[in-house]
Amino acid sequence: MRQRIGSGMAIAAMLAMTVGEVPAMAAPARGRVSAERVHADLAFLAGPQLRGRGSATTDEATAAAYVAAQFEAVGLVHAPGMGSYLQTAPVLRQTWGGTPELLVGGAKAPGVTLLSGAGGVWGGKVMVLGATKQAGKADVLVVSDPATPQATIGKAATAAGASLIVLPESERTRRLVQSSGGRPRMPAAFADDAPVGRTATVSAGPEAIAMLRRDGVRAVLSVPFALERTQTTNAVGYLPGTDPKAGVILLSAHLDHLGVAPDGTVWPGANDDASGTVALLEIARVLATGKRPRRGVLFVGYGSEERGGFGARWFGEHPPVPLERIIANIEFEMIGNRVEKFGNDRLMMTGFERSNLGPSLRAHGALVDADPYPEENYFRRSDNYALALKGVVAHTVSGWGAPPTYHTPQDTPERVDDAFMVRAIESLLSPIRWLASNRFQPRWNPGGRPTE
Repeated sequence: MRQRIGSGMAIAAMLAMTVGEVPAMAAPARGRVSAERVHADLAFLAGPQLRGRGSATTDEATAAAYVAAQFEAVGLVHAPGMGSYLQTAPVLRQTWGGTPELLVGGAKAPGVTLLSGAGGVWGGKVMVLGATKQAGKADVLVVSDPATPQATIGKAATAAGASLIVLPESERTRRLVQSSGGRPRMPAAFADDAPVGRTATVSAGPEAIAMLRRDGVRAVLSVPFALERTQTTNAVGYLPGTDPKAGVILLSAHLDHLGVAPDGTVWPGANDDASGTVALLEIARVLATGKRPRRGVLFVGYGSEERGGFGARWFGEHPPVPLERIIANIEFEMIGNRVEKFGNDRLMMTGFERSNLGPSLRAHGALVDADPYPEENYFRRSDNYALALKGVVAHTVSGWGAPPTYHTPQDTPERVDDAFMVRAIESLLSPIRWLASNRFQPRWNPGGRPTE
């Protein structure tokens, strides 16, 4: 059932019942970013009350209600056609039902960890990657060298038609477990669709790998699972422009994170992406208290970025204004740490070379440069991509995408550089004001628009 909250009193009541008092702050100087407010919002969103804002959980919904309350407090209104500051989407997902079991030649293999994939039974004929005796089609692809590039593994699995990939346990696989909050990544879908998957990936210790390398062996993986119906929540606010024909700018961030691990450990997600959500709130406050821009501005805090990008995908399918009216989308992601490869206080814009937006913002004072980590493919790894696939010129502005705290329980407010965040947000205000008040039209460069 969709949750409809249409007034500040209702949102405040929900927050009071759920987490107690929300931060109280003095009114900041008009037209300036408030360092006090940045610190307080970050401390609340990444604090113990919200338990890491797990995707499509009640904690995420509480975070969305908080963001919505802030939108209303600064004077944003409901987006066109919406009767609330909240937008919900029904999600059906598989959940981990227990320890997977890998049988090799009928014997149980020890030390097997599910990394990702669907529940059910997978397996059959085994092929060892790189072994000259193995060729053709196979159901199970065994990788014995932990240094094998991911691209090589993917190509081999596709060529073989494998439904199960077995990786040797290594620092890389342990990092994958850690970065997913201690739980495997399992399929999810909007509730009208079935959450299905065609492959599974596990890590295995040396004994299991040795069992799998025997000639002619067959292997079967059983993954227990259950189905869970839930919903994800977006917070949406709107600043109307003075010219209805001038188009709309979409500013966004994702308000969810990894939540609570199976062992009870909380993953606070201060940098990822409470920091971007704080930027969204501060820019909303500053723009709403100034002169109304020519273009309308949509402010959206997405849910479930970490578990399938459902919030952004739902928004793209159910936008409050036609997508052709959205002239550009700027996502704020992980701005709590400076970019390691930049020598000064600058941000990177993913896909900078794909459109004319980044260079134009930089020409008007934005401290943004091209992404210095193209091998990480960050352009595809944030919520901007869902809109970019639909034709909207959409990019993410970010700090360093891989600090030591990334997807760990150590991503806490104490490890975020508040001063850098304030400077980063300040640097974006004038360029965004210019974009909102100018006749400049963002365009994809030839070949820049993604298609898949």
